Amino acid sequence: MQSFSHLYSRFLLAGTLLIAGVAPTQAQQNKTYPPSAFPDRLILGYKGDPATSQAVNWRTDSTVTGAVAAIHEADPSPDFPAKARIVQAATHKVVIEGKTAHYHEANFGDLKPSTQYVYRVGDGKSWSEWFHFKTASDKPEPVSFLYFGDAQNDIRSLWSRAVRGAFANMPKANLMIHAGDLINNSNADYQWGEWFEAGGWINGMIPNLATPGNHEYYRDAQRNLFVSMHWKPQFALPENGPEGLAETAYYIDYQGIRFISLDSQAAILDSTTMKKQAAWFEQITTGNPNRWTIVVHHHPIYSTKNGRDNDEWRATMEPLYKKHKVDIVLQGHDHTYGRGLNIPIGQSRKKPDGPIYVVSVSGPKMYDIGLQNWMDRAASNTQLYQAITVDQNKLAFKAFTVNGDLYDAFDLNKDKNGVNTLVELSNTLKMKERLDLPANYLRTFKDEELKEYNRRYQEYKKRKGIK
Repeated sequence: MQSFSHLYSRFLLAGTLLIAGVAPTQAQQNKTYPPSAFPDRLILGYKGDPATSQAVNWRTDSTVTGAVAAIHEADPSPDFPAKARIVQAATHKVVIEGKTAHYHEANFGDLKPSTQYVYRVGDGKSWSEWFHFKTASDKPEPVSFLYFGDAQNDIRSLWSRAVRGAFANMPKANLMIHAGDLINNSNADYQWGEWFEAGGWINGMIPNLATPGNHEYYRDAQRNLFVSMHWKPQFALPENGPEGLAETAYYIDYQGIRFISLDSQAAILDSTTMKKQAAWFEQITTGNPNRWTIVVHHHPIYSTKNGRDNDEWRATMEPLYKKHKVDIVLQGHDHTYGRGLNIPIGQSRKKPDGPIYVVSVSGPKMYDIGLQNWMDRAASNTQLYQAITVDQNKLAFKAFTVNGDLYDAFDLNKDKNGVNTLVELSNTLKMKERLDLPANYLRTFKDEELKEYNRRYQEYKKRKGIK
């Protein structure tokens, strides 16, 4: 049996190999996803104002060199195709694993706010089906969105139930947000194929905002760090971030909310990049006209696993979150669930002086949970997704298991002066906290490691008054 430190060393080694882009063997690949002349991997995103524009990406084989998209205001009559506006797409050649694919991006502009549109993509002969989307309002209105922690492993077989269950729960969601580690090996095409198959046509109807994690990064032969070769060609994301971090650090304003994506992997591996992002963050949050601010990044400010705190990241960003009144920070990386805030034990948690922090996992890879003092609700060995609704005066947060059971809930009420009050709702739920260790930890932990976990578990229960 191995100690915590030995296990953690092995984890770090595995992470290094994954960052380096070590490809799985062919035997590990359950399914390949070759491109064809017909569009696939279709996904909505943003390059501009969500009220007046909408971007879409898709993939074909290299025979398609003149890609287009067609758009029209949604019409219940089937006669609209002849009147649809044709938009030329930009095409990018990508060679991965010795195979060439073309990725295409079309940006629909001059759209009307709060209007439903119908569109399709293709080359003029081979077309996708028609999809619907709705533009954002040009003024503050309620927003609903889905948030996913790491998908990463067994994406097609097991993560699929998270994204599909989330859509079934909130089919009118305005956005889907992914907090990094969407896949396991940054440039493994079959894993991205699984990710797109799992989401399927949902990606063509609800725009995605994705933030990279450590598994989206790789190092080349010279040890230079790069985001996945798939990332920029296949996602349409804003390019308003710091220099050198196009489409990994960015922000978007949506109906009274400023959503900010930070590239924590690039920051943690390079202090200069961290400082650059911090300066950019301060710039875009100073004078922010939106009533709500939501931040997304992969590495947690407060970890849910012992020994994985990102101290420099926390020391740099948390003071800025408090200064600029960030409401909630959505994170991944630690493969457990934790939700809470940085307030000393014994003090009232009803008036947060900083953001609510959430760490979540939507895929099947699980770690042991630390049960630290910052947590107000925790989960071990549980796949979850989050459904969040924000209006002028309230952020309503709900976390669901992939079975569809409500696992966590709270409201954040904002008064006329912008001061938040936390309304704890988890104590009203029927579902008890799931805190048992994953089976692999029960098999591999030494007796003293199990005793240590039980000690933390008992302290956690005592703090929360759980019998």
